[in-house]
Amino acid sequence: MSLNIKIGDSKVLESRESTDGTMIRRRRVTSDGKHRFTTYERIEMPTIMVWKRSGNREEFDRDKLITSVKRSVGKFFNSSLEVEEVVDKVMSRLYETGKEDVTSREIGEMTLDVLAEVNEVAYVRFASVFQEFKSLSEFEQIIKEQKKKKEKVGK
Repeated sequence: MSLNIKIGDSKVLESRESTDGTMIRRRRVTSDGKHRFTTYERIEMPTIMVWKRSGNREEFDRDKLITSVKRSVGKFFNSSLEVEEVVDKVMSRLYETGKEDVTSREIGEMTLDVLAEVNEVAYVRFASVFQEFKSLSEFEQIIKEQKKKKEKVGK
């Protein structure tokens, strides 16, 4: 069933903000009261451009980051929601920089920082993919570094 409803001719019954504050859900009714529907309003963030290793420049794509995290560490999380939360934290940090241009390396480092806080094993796994580990000693080194960081925080 397809309805041709004009949002301007509707009345808002209820508004709710999402838990992360990035979206508002509005429950509406048409002016004649016959139809109810829901609209979602998202906060439009400024466009961030990413400089790739290849030298190409492209618009930041949240879905690419989700895919990258899922592909490299998805099995270390209980749900896709946890991956989404990691990506949300990375994006918050990305926008907090205030930069319009970032490198893919910077995004990878931010992702590592968030993973270090959330899941140590996922952190090591992502680091191995992101930094293209070639040997067991590289795994040992990053684990050593992570342990040192934890010891400093613990003191």
